[in-house]
Parts: sequence; C-alpha cells; structure tokens
Amino acid sequence: MTRSPSGADRGADRPLDVAVIGTRGYPSYYGGFETAVRHLAPWLAERGWGVTVYGRPGSTAPADPARDGRVVSRLTRGVESKSLSTLSYGFTAVVDAVRRRPDVALVMNVANGFWIPLLRLRGIPVVVNVDGIEWEREKWGRAARAVFRAGAVMTARWGTVLVCDAQEIRRRWSEMWGVDGVFIPYGGSEVDDLPVEPGLESGRYVLMVARFVPENTVAEFLAAAAELAGTHDVVVVGSSGYGGELDEAARRLADEHPRMQWLGHLSDDARLFSLWQHAGAYFHGHSVGGTNPALVQAMMCGTPVVARDTVYNREVLADTGTFVEPDPASIAAGLRAVLDDEEAARTMGDAARSRAREHYSWPAICQAYEDELRSLGGRRGRRRSR
Repeated sequence: MTRSPSGADRGADRPLDVAVIGTRGYPSYYGGFETAVRHLAPWLAERGWGVTVYGRPGSTAPADPARDGRVVSRLTRGVESKSLSTLSYGFTAVVDAVRRRPDVALVMNVANGFWIPLLRLRGIPVVVNVDGIEWEREKWGRAARAVFRAGAVMTARWGTVLVCDAQEIRRRWSEMWGVDGVFIPYGGSEVDDLPVEPGLESGRYVLMVARFVPENTVAEFLAAAAELAGTHDVVVVGSSGYGGELDEAARRLADEHPRMQWLGHLSDDARLFSLWQHAGAYFHGHSVGGTNPALVQAMMCGTPVVARDTVYNREVLADTGTFVEPDPASIAAGLRAVLDDEEAARTMGDAARSRAREHYSWPAICQAYEDELRSLGGRRGRRRSR
C-alpha cells in the first residue's frame, strides 16, 4: 500500500489530490458507489490527479487486471455490521484524510455527513454524493433512519457541493434543507456483443438484478417468478449480503422450479452484462433511490425494462420502459406482455440504449465530477501555494 505525501511535503506545482471516502474501496464490485469509483478514479488519474480511495479490508480486488495502478488504495479499520459499518469506516477514513490533507474530498453517502466538519475545519472542501433518501428505506429501523436523517442535516450544513444523482433527489433536498445540489447521474458502460449464458435462450428469459431489501420489490417479484417459471426461464441476481428471509425465499424457489435460477451476487461484469443483453425482459423494482446504476446499465445493454412505477424510474426511462404497480400480478402481467411481443421488446431495448447513450455515458459523468472537484481543489491549491 503506497503512502501519499503529506500536504507539507508537496510543492506548489504538484497535481491536485482527491480523497474518495465512503465506498468499500477500489476496485470493488459491491454496489453503485463502487461502480462509479471504478470509472472515476482512473479517469482522474489519467488527467494528472493524485487519487486515494479509502476502503475496507477484504472488500477490494487488488489483483483485478482492470485495476489502475496509479490509484492509491488505503484501507482503514471499522466495525463490520449492518448498522455501524458506514459510520465507523467513514470516521477512520476521514481521520486519515485530515492528516494527509488532500486538495478536495469526494464523500459518498449522507451517513458520513457527521464527519464532514472535520474535513472542512482542516480547510478541505468536500463534494458529497447524497445518494437516495436513505431515511425512507424500509430496510432500516427507526434508529438507523434517525441517524441517516441527522447525517443529511450535517451534509446540508457542511458539504461544499452536493451531488444529486436524480433531478427528483435535487428537488427533495432543495425542499427539505434549502440547498441546491448539482445533478450528476450514474453512467453505463458500452457493451460489445456477448455470448448468451449457457442454458438460456436469448430473448426468452426474465431477469432481476437487485440487492435483497424490501424497497427493491424483491418479495413481490419472487412471488411473480413462481408463476412465470412455469413457462419461462427466470434468473435472479443479488442477495441481502447478510442472509435472511428473502435469500431463503429465492433459494427455495430455485429448488422447487427447474426454470428458476438464483445466482446470488455477481462481481463478473461480463457475465452480468451478458445476462442483461440477452434478457427478454428485465424487472427493475427499486423504489426509493435516485438514478439507479443497475437500471442505467440495463438500458445501455439494450434490455427491455419493466419497472416499478416511481418518479425516479420514470425520470430515467422516460418513454422507453413499461411501468407496473408493485404487486405480483401486475409484475407478472407486465413481464409476460413484453416477453410475448418480441418486436415491441426489441424496439423498447433499442430506445433504452439510445437514451442511455445520450444521457448516462460514463465519460460525461466523470467529466462532470472532475469539473466540480477541480473547481474546489484548484482554489484551495492556489491559496496554499501563496
């Protein structure tokens, strides 16, 4: 692990440094934040930035052949639990960053808002990706929701620039806290033609990709899948990460229905992209986030999308998807309608890909982040060089 020089050691003409805090590290394949960092960190390094990504032991893939060696990975300690991991790892990362004094910090997740004052009091400007409305997620208990809401208050008060990944999130933050965020969504990767997953027929199976939490409509989809698996292959990618009722339900369905597959969490992008690319219909049940990375990537793969009807999903898909209510009957009917009309499904997929290319490409997203970081880091660098 490379040690970056302290602020006192760097000359006035050195490149700008950024510390990325609040993800599981680089490179990591856990979720949307980690996907964004896998694209953004090399982008910044290629443009001369010194990039340090803070992470957790055991959560990164240091031997990943796609890893950019110019990106410094720093692992700090924390409490590995559902309720304390983000707070504890965020705190130790911020303490380390305060000592090293980067020109600017990029912080992911409002739960880390409690520690932003430490960075600001050290003179480090902070760009914060506020994520979704975390205190409305069903997976959190009352105490956790209170923590996220308090973290949002701290983020609104202390964050220098707030990044909102959806216009609706931006509107909510303006309404709740009186702050105007910057809209930067997630991106999707262009995908070459990939072979279909062995045992599946291109365009003839249903796919769901989601973390197993209630607000992602997992239970309702699994109930629909039990009916769909009588006539179509059904593939489910995802897990809770901690076990529980939804994992057990997926395992039981896979055991009971020969045409149902539960693959758990996948860190192989090529395999996941292939599943999206060849799916006859993809169900997207996320309900409380903003621009969801999985949805954007499915669109980039040209996948026909059947989505839970939410303001966020309508913002991303516009008129390129089919929207359903979050109950098993509606989900099954929506997916069957797409599967049974191959020409319409192909038109949907092509339209979704075109929209993703226009609005959700990674180069444009990375450039937008760099513009915000450089605007803040450059000003601080000039002050320090005087």
